[in-house]
Amino acid sequence: MALQCGILGITNVGKTTLFNCISNTKAEITEFAFSTNKSNIGIINVPDERLQKLAEIVNPAKITHATVEIVDVPGLTKGSNKGEGVGNKFLTDIKNTDALIHVLRCFDDENLPHIDGSVDPVRDMETIDLELQVKDLESVEKKILRLEKVVKSGDKDAKRGIEVLNTYKAHLENFENARTAPVKDEDKKYIYDLFLFTAKPIMYVCNVDEKSAVSGNKYVDAVKEALKEVDTEILTIAGSLEADIAELENEEDRMEFLNDVGLKEPGMNKLVKSAYSLLNLQSFLTAGPKEVRAWTIKKGMSAPQAAGVIHSDLERGFIRAEVIAYEDYIQYGSEHACKENGKLKVEGKNYIVKDGDILNIRFNV
Repeated sequence: MALQCGILGITNVGKTTLFNCISNTKAEITEFAFSTNKSNIGIINVPDERLQKLAEIVNPAKITHATVEIVDVPGLTKGSNKGEGVGNKFLTDIKNTDALIHVLRCFDDENLPHIDGSVDPVRDMETIDLELQVKDLESVEKKILRLEKVVKSGDKDAKRGIEVLNTYKAHLENFENARTAPVKDEDKKYIYDLFLFTAKPIMYVCNVDEKSAVSGNKYVDAVKEALKEVDTEILTIAGSLEADIAELENEEDRMEFLNDVGLKEPGMNKLVKSAYSLLNLQSFLTAGPKEVRAWTIKKGMSAPQAAGVIHSDLERGFIRAEVIAYEDYIQYGSEHACKENGKLKVEGKNYIVKDGDILNIRFNV
C-alpha cells in the first residue's frame, strides 16, 4: 500500500537529519536557513522484530519489511502563506500524505541560529499551525464558492455541503485545526477532496540535544504542557545522536552505543512504529522458503482485502485463509506443528485480520 507521512517544521529544526536517519535516501544538510530548493522523498522500512524470529525458523532466501513513504518538505517560517521563505512552495508535496510528523526544535546551538531569534517550540508549533490553517481556509472558501453555484440548480447535497464547510471555515478562522472541528463523521466526506493539512493525523517529535535524549528538557516539558488536552503522540528524539547510531553498521555496536547513553532502542525505531500506527496500519505476515514478509494493511481489513494487497487475483478468487497467530508459530516452530496442535485456523471472507497473523491464502481464478 502506498502510504505517506509528511515531515514538516520551522527551518533549522533538524527535520532532514531525522529524515536521513530513517530513509533509504540521504538528503543534504546545511546550517543555513532556506538553503533547500526541493522536498526529499524516501522509503522507510518499518522495524519488526518478528520477521527475524520467523526467518530463524523458516530460513528464507530473503526478508522483506513493510514500508512507508516519507516526504520531507523544506522548512517553513512565519508568513510562508504570503510567500516568505521557500517552504510554502513545497506544501503541495505533502498535500496528499496520509499523516504528518511535526518536528520541533528543543535544543540550543549557538552555531545554528533560530530563524526567529530564540528557541521556543510552542511558538514554532503555533506558527506552523497558523500557516497550515491559512492554506486550509483558502481551500474551504474556494469549495464553498463552487458549491454555491451548484445550489442554484436545487442540489440539496450541495446545500448540506455548504453548511458543513461553513463549520470548518468558522473553526479555522478561530485558529483551530480542522481535525477538531465539531463535524459528524458522515459529514467529513465534504472535505475529503480538499486534503486539508490540519485534518490529517499528526504526531510531534521533540528534537533534543544528546544529554536530553533520555529524560527530555524544559523545551519538551513546555510542548507536553501545551498539548496536554490534545489526543496526539509526542516523541523525544536526539537527532544528532540518532545520526551517529545510524552510521554504525554492526548491530552489537549500535546496542552498545545505546546502552552507553541509557536508551533501549533507537529513537528512529519508535518514530517509524508510531508513524505506522498513526496511519492506522498494521502488518500481517507470510512465511516460506522464498521469503518472510510483512504486508501493510489498514486496521479492520477483511481476509480478502488483505489478500488483495499481495495480488488482486488473490482477492478476486479468494476461497479461504489459513491463519496462524505469530505467537503460536514461534511456540510450535512450524506450520505443521501448529496444525497438529489445533493452532491453524481456516477463516472465510468475513474474517478481520489481526496484527501479526501469518496467512496462507487459498484462491481460484
